[in-house]
Amino acid sequence: MIRVLVVDDEALVRGGFTYILNRADDIEVVAAVPGGQAVRAVREARPDVVLLDIRMPDVDGLTVLADLRRMPEPPVVAMLTTFDADEYVATALRSGAAGFLLKDTDPEQLPHLVRALAEGGTVLSSKVTRTVVDAYLGTGVREPAARLTARLTRRERAVLVLMAEGLGNTDIGKRMHLSTGTVKGHVSAVLGKLEVGSRVQAVLIAERAGLLGPARDGNGR
Repeated sequence: MIRVLVVDDEALVRGGFTYILNRADDIEVVAAVPGGQAVRAVREARPDVVLLDIRMPDVDGLTVLADLRRMPEPPVVAMLTTFDADEYVATALRSGAAGFLLKDTDPEQLPHLVRALAEGGTVLSSKVTRTVVDAYLGTGVREPAARLTARLTRRERAVLVLMAEGLGNTDIGKRMHLSTGTVKGHVSAVLGKLEVGSRVQAVLIAERAGLLGPARDGNGR
């Protein structure tokens, strides 16, 4: 079971996400709390994935994210937002968020996105990606994105594109008929050749380099 904790200041949002996710056989929402209770709830419930509202009146989502990232074994954290262009997005990604979900995400896709997060995948709305790619990468990338991605083999590029779809290593392996261990090796090679430390950075470089084709929707399609 994938253990999920939902953090949002609106009870209606917490209830909606809980209802949708609990209908999946392999997902359990272990708690749904406002921001002020988030850190304690994570310590007590030990979720695999936290869906965290980026803007809350009682506590800032970025503050909660920082607290969670300092834990010895932090959960995977994806930020929730109603904003297509949120000025906090780049900061959250730099602080260790695994991605962003818009609150109007298709309910049928939500369990798939949570599974991808639990598998180590990256979930980014294309609307958010277009807004933050330059701000997030900034001067941290020493070479142009196209030159960096030119270092990749054909198979590594294919792995990178599937990473951009939000797939974890297991699902990438199924799609490419490779073992999970082989996929992990390719992912490590991609991160090394792109000179980045996270899948999020790799995906944004792919976006900047034009490897992802036409703009995708928030569900990776």
